[in-house]
Amino acid sequence: MNGEKMHLINKLFEGKNIRTVWSKDDEKYYVSVVDVVGVLSESSRPRKYWSDLKKKIYDEGSEVPEKIGQLKLKSEDGKYRLTDVVDIKGMFRIIESIPSKNAEPIKLRI
Repeated sequence: MNGEKMHLINKLFEGKNIRTVWSKDDEKYYVSVVDVVGVLSESSRPRKYWSDLKKKIYDEGSEVPEKIGQLKLKSEDGKYRLTDVVDIKGMFRIIESIPSKNAEPIKLRI
């Protein structure tokens, strides 16, 4: 995806930032996996939680890990860092893999 053709859209969920990118080329939203995992798992280490979950999903034979891409998204320190992103369809599969009371509300917002 061409960075010039994307627009960064911040969506809020319970005061937490979920970084989302719109791709004009693909006409799709791409969502930061770590941000959603952090909200759902309420983990103090969402990157580690995501790493473990990604391995579990891959071991189950899901095609979701193959659909995960990386884009440079602005982090909390203001720098742009490569971040795992997935489209909305892939995100629903990831959300279903996390036991959380917040799963349904977040599906409705993304």
